[in-house]
Amino acid sequence: MRLEDLYPAPGSTHKSKRVGRGIGTGQGKTAGKGHKGQKARSGQKPKPGFEGGQTPLHRRLPQRSGFRNVNRKIFAVVNLDDLERFDAGTEVTPDVLIESGLIKNILDGVKVLGDGELTKALTVKVHKFSKSAEEKLKAAGGTAEVL
Repeated sequence: MRLEDLYPAPGSTHKSKRVGRGIGTGQGKTAGKGHKGQKARSGQKPKPGFEGGQTPLHRRLPQRSGFRNVNRKIFAVVNLDDLERFDAGTEVTPDVLIESGLIKNILDGVKVLGDGELTKALTVKVHKFSKSAEEKLKAAGGTAEVL
C-alpha cells in the first residue's frame, strides 16, 4: 500500500454546500435563509434571554428581598406548659410527643421553649432547649437531656 492509494471510506465524506452562487445551484438568491427577518441578516445574533424587544422574564419578575439561608434548621416547638399534661417521672421523647399529638413530625429536631410553668419532675430528651426552659425544668426537679 502506498500513500497515493489511501482514500476515505465510501459515504464518509460529503461535498460542502456552496450557497449564494446563482439560481442554477438551487441555493442562490437568499442562500437558504428565506425572506427577511433577523435570521436572514448577517452579523450578531441576539443574546440568550432576549425576547424580541419584549421585557425579558428576568426583568418582569419581582426581586426577592433579603437572605435565604439554605442550611437553616426548622424545629418542632413545644412549650413547657404543654408538657404539664404528662405524669411526674415520665420520660418525654420526640416519639412520645408525636403519640400525644403535641407535634405532627420531628422536622430537623424538637425544641422545648420556656413559655409557661412546669410543676412536675420530668425527664425530657429532645434536640434543643431554650435557656429559660432548661432552668424551669431543673427547678421543677426534672432533667433535660440533649439528643
